Amino acid sequence: MSADPRAVLDRPAPAPDATVAYGGHPDQVADLRRPAGDGPPLPLVVVVHGGFWRAEYDRGHTGPLAAALAALGYPVAQLEYRRTGQPGGGWPGTLADVLAGVAALPGLAGPVLGDGLRPGPPLLVGHSAGGHLALYAAATAPGTVAGVLALAPVADLAEAYRLDLDGGAVAALLGGGPAEHPQRYAAADPRLLVPFPTRTVILHGLLDRQVPVGVSRSYAAAARAAGSPVRLVELPECEHFGLIDPESAAWPEVARGLRTLHFDH
Repeated sequence: MSADPRAVLDRPAPAPDATVAYGGHPDQVADLRRPAGDGPPLPLVVVVHGGFWRAEYDRGHTGPLAAALAALGYPVAQLEYRRTGQPGGGWPGTLADVLAGVAALPGLAGPVLGDGLRPGPPLLVGHSAGGHLALYAAATAPGTVAGVLALAPVADLAEAYRLDLDGGAVAALLGGGPAEHPQRYAAADPRLLVPFPTRTVILHGLLDRQVPVGVSRSYAAAARAAGSPVRLVELPECEHFGLIDPESAAWPEVARGLRTLHFDH
């Protein structure tokens, strides 16, 4: 594992095979990667990046993750979306972009990824704020999502607001706190959107300082109590960025979690 866990954010990755647009804005795009090898077709994996929904973090830092998933035989799309600090970002544009992208990407990816792509809804792999967006998409439009692998997700927006994660990131996304915008939290907070039927695996490191594991614990408990098929896996030696680093000790758990979402039971 790298001495600096954040090193993965700037690590070079192979260029994608293609970039497709799901809307007219420059950030309504996704990078596509063809699966390696000649294994059986697998579902499209849509990677939803984190960065606390802020403009300074884009899909580029998920390049190593996406390339590693493609090397495992998955067809991959790295989804971009408008973010806070950009025109149209925040409420409701950020959330609308993710719903639109997730719904459109299987069709857009088909001509590029060809026989390596299993028809049907994608699996979503979301990290941090991207984990929130993946859970939101699965709860809001479950027919467009086959499963969710949420990596240290901001799964409880009201709690994340109370904790002031990343210095007001949730307030920047939704325009304020739950008392000011209860309808927005009701619409956007995964903790308030259970139950939903999408199979979900959450991985969260106990050493995470960016998104404390308690955020996932509260969400998972509420989801399971409501009947949602959610499983939480806590990783004792993992911090926040190891979950998107193919060179980290946590990577086998990430690969295993994804496999459990598409293998027949």
